[in-house]
This record gives sequence, structure tokens and C-alpha cells, in this order.
Amino acid sequence: MLKFPTVIAMSAVVALGACTDPGALGTVGPSGEPINQKRNTGAAIGAASGAVLGAVLGDRKTAVAGAVAGGLIGGAIGYDLDQQEAELRRELASGVTITNTGDRLIVSFPEAILFATDSFTVRPGLNSDMAALARSLDRYPASTVQIVGHTDSDGDAAYNQQLSERRANAVADVLLNQGVPFNRIQTFGRGESQPIATNLTPEGKQQNRRVEIVILPTAQ
Repeated sequence: MLKFPTVIAMSAVVALGACTDPGALGTVGPSGEPINQKRNTGAAIGAASGAVLGAVLGDRKTAVAGAVAGGLIGGAIGYDLDQQEAELRRELASGVTITNTGDRLIVSFPEAILFATDSFTVRPGLNSDMAALARSLDRYPASTVQIVGHTDSDGDAAYNQQLSERRANAVADVLLNQGVPFNRIQTFGRGESQPIATNLTPEGKQQNRRVEIVILPTAQ
């Protein structure tokens, strides 16, 4: 008979195998890309997490139940993220980047799309993109939305911090006006503290000037 810790270890191994084996992640498309990858990855991670949590809180039956429940929740979240990502890629401007980490979507708007230099007024031309994003958030209501402003390192750090906060709040105001509930939105300014590229080149600075909209699913 398998020992209880062995069951937990096997759950983790199965989950990790599902995360790394393309065949376990889902059906493979015509060009070789996994379909519903994040759904299946989410299910595997959820199952392993549920099993471990069940082991901490109870006995073997609790661990098995936790694995099943965690897998179902993780799979559902991953599936919704896959669907929402695909829809946003169709609807948003080409300069917007979307990253699906498996537990969240990060929608990144470059400064050049959103704002004029040193401005925190959202360009009127972004109304259609903001409306599309708001519709997406309405279709997938089980999430919180973090809006995070970032700058490059030019100028005074305190000014950059303030500018990043104002830009995050400006984007939040647009989404609120588009009908996204206030209690789903959180805003943050990170100033120049979280660059994604070097600040030693114009190209790097341009990448660092951005507003990220982080969509975090919540289990229902």
C-alpha cells in the first residue's frame, strides 16, 4: 500500500509532468502549438496544490478531494484565461502586448499608445481599445484588475513615481466610465522601480514607459 506522503509526491510528479509534456497540456494544433495549454497547466497545478493543502489539513481522503477540487478550479481558470487572451488579441491594437502566465493575464500598453510625453491624459484614440477591454472584463467578471503605471529612469524619481500613479488612475477612470465596477479595480504606481529593459538606450526606455493591466482570476 502506498504511504500517504507517497500519494502527495506522486500528485506533484503528475502535475509537473503535465506542465512539461506538450502532449499532456492539450491537443496539438496544425502548426504544433498546444491548444488550451493554460487550462491544462492550471488543472495540474491546482490538483497538486489541492493535494498538498488537503494533506496539511486532513487525511488521505481530504488530500484526494483537495486534488480533485483544485484541479477543477485550476482548469476552469486556465480555460477562461485562454479564451479571454484570444479575444483580447483579436480586439486590441497591434502595439498592445498580452502575456498569459497561466494564473493571470498581463495586458501592457506602451506609453506612446496611451499618453503624450509627460501627460497623464489618455489619448482619445484609445477609447475603442478601452471599450473592448471593458467588454472583456464584463464577459469574465470573476477577476480583479490591477492597473500598474511604470516609467523610465529619466528625470526625478519622485516625479516619475507621481506620474506613474496618475497614469494608472487615468486608465482606471476610463475603465470605470466604461462600466467596470469600482470594487474590481486596484491602481499602483511603480515609477522607475520595475524596468523590463535597460534604461541606457532610447529603445529600452520606451519599453519601460508603460501601463500594465493585470487580470487576476478569483475562484468562484
